[in-house]
Amino acid sequence: MTRAAVSIPSNIAEGAGRSSNKDFANFLSIAIGSIFELHTQIAICEQIGYINEETTKQLEQQIYTLQQQITTYKQRIEGSAPRQGETSPTSENKK
Repeated sequence: MTRAAVSIPSNIAEGAGRSSNKDFANFLSIAIGSIFELHTQIAICEQIGYINEETTKQLEQQIYTLQQQITTYKQRIEGSAPRQGETSPTSENKK
């Protein structure tokens, strides 16, 4: 669980350091995948009795909120202008 939880902000940070929005969006997708992984592990923890239903519901709400935030951010990144030094698909077609 720790690995999946740490992977979320780590992938966001790594993506932010990339030179293109496409790369950044890819790392945001990986972060979203880690959120799903964490959600699965929380469900398993409840099923085997490590956490109770109330805790699970609280964590699921936090996970849902985070997933929505990252998804919205990814959509904005994908629709934004290219970063400095990055070519847009339309400018590549004109070459």
